[in-house]
Amino acid sequence: GEAPPVAKSLKGHLGESLQKKSVKREEQMKKVQDYFLYFMLYSVIGWIYEVFLEVVVYRWGFSNRGALFGPYCVVYGFGAVILLLTLSGLMKKKLRLGPFPVTPVLVFLGIVLITTAVELAASYIMELTLGAWQWDYTRFAFNFQGRIALNPSIRFGIGGMVILYLLHPLAVRLTEETSPRIQRAAALICLIVLAADCLHLVLKNWI
Repeated sequence: GEAPPVAKSLKGHLGESLQKKSVKREEQMKKVQDYFLYFMLYSVIGWIYEVFLEVVVYRWGFSNRGALFGPYCVVYGFGAVILLLTLSGLMKKKLRLGPFPVTPVLVFLGIVLITTAVELAASYIMELTLGAWQWDYTRFAFNFQGRIALNPSIRFGIGGMVILYLLHPLAVRLTEETSPRIQRAAALICLIVLAADCLHLVLKNWI
């Protein structure tokens, strides 16, 4: 016979709850996928920036500036994602000091502090795992053990402003205009390439 009204109601609530959880899980997975693609994008941009400095600005000649084999510097990717996660809320606030807007100034200072901390941590991680880090800032004033320095930190601040205020809105628009199927395929390919690269690094240095 037909289920009692109470059983129907419970079944309906259960189905609705499961559907909400499924939608929420999909949204979370989509967010993780988006941030992974942003991580890869800014890792590649960071690698291009490093190579540009070496080849064009300092004229040292080409070398692979990433710790991995591929054309990406993952420290830039991690730094960019951390900036997005920590400073996006501040960017939306319209803080003023009298007639002067101070939000961009605070964002810039936040970028300088965060990227400097990321670079310092990365230098210790690379030293621990690879025996050395890939940069030397001893030629700059106000440096700490050649790991961090004021000059590159200011440059990272400027670069972070370019990413947050110019590049990232374009990246968000690109992901919104790209079909979910292509996004999933791109994320999967990037994940496989990155995993293979990390495995190659492990085999090369520790086995």
